[in-house]
Amino acid sequence: MAKSKILNANEELLLATVKTKIDTNIKAANPNNILQVACDNFKFAFEEAIKIAGDKGKTALVTSSKHINLFHEVVKSELIRNGVNPKLIFPPLHNSKDELNLAGFIKAKKQDISVVPNTHLGKEVPELMIIGMMNGKTDKFGQKYTEHTLAINIRSQMSSITKNDDTIIERTFAETLNLHLRCPNMVLGELFVLPITGFNTEKVKLKQPIFEPIQTVKKNSNSKLTSDAIEETINIFNDLNNRNLANNQAYKYERVCLVLADFSQSPVKIYANESQLKADNLLSKTSKVSLSGINYQDFISDLLKIYATRFGTGKFK
Repeated sequence: MAKSKILNANEELLLATVKTKIDTNIKAANPNNILQVACDNFKFAFEEAIKIAGDKGKTALVTSSKHINLFHEVVKSELIRNGVNPKLIFPPLHNSKDELNLAGFIKAKKQDISVVPNTHLGKEVPELMIIGMMNGKTDKFGQKYTEHTLAINIRSQMSSITKNDDTIIERTFAETLNLHLRCPNMVLGELFVLPITGFNTEKVKLKQPIFEPIQTVKKNSNSKLTSDAIEETINIFNDLNNRNLANNQAYKYERVCLVLADFSQSPVKIYANESQLKADNLLSKTSKVSLSGINYQDFISDLLKIYATRFGTGKFK
């Protein structure tokens, strides 16, 4: 008989304690160090969930979204640190509800974080849609409200970068196209948290949160080196970055941020640049790829500068 995938009452209680602890830790984090706090608590939450209930615990944590909400708070904190009025951020700081459901060319989708300019806040203009899957439905915000909203989405995975799925990239393309085709001037950002290596699936089943070794030597013709996967991923994110309005690059983001981190280390090691990756043999010494345009350090400030250039200054005060 197959084992139940549902947590029992004791497992639920233990996992709830873990969720409460990471919530408390992120709320108490120093804004100058909040990315590190988020990564360390992301790791802690998964390790504890696995110890509590193995694969069931890991799945339950993912389903709850508590792990990814850590990085939502990172982005909101960084927005505020860069001078954005907290009252313009949806959902508010330390809150995962009240996401704005913004309509694009194909469908409406809840945005992880939306920043509404003071010129449009409270000035929704409902609009009957006549395009895509929204045909015949009402957009409660309207096209102008949506186009002037800065939207930032957050993604993560906890499997190795060598197992990075094509569907992740396809989804990334789809989300920009959906909004940009209806709102061509809209400023979009995405933060993607990607582990250098993930948990060993067989050990997880035994309630052991053990990470796969980082693959620096090919084991067979089908295997992918970690360094090759990292270079490929950096290239892809650079190709999706820095949208040029004049070239009508609707599939691109105004700014993407790729957070590469080794969660097998304590504290988690976050790679700020390609030189650090090369020092740890995670990139070829001759590699030409760069994280400079897709790094975390300038992510929010770059988005705000792009927005100000496109729509004017002082809109988020």
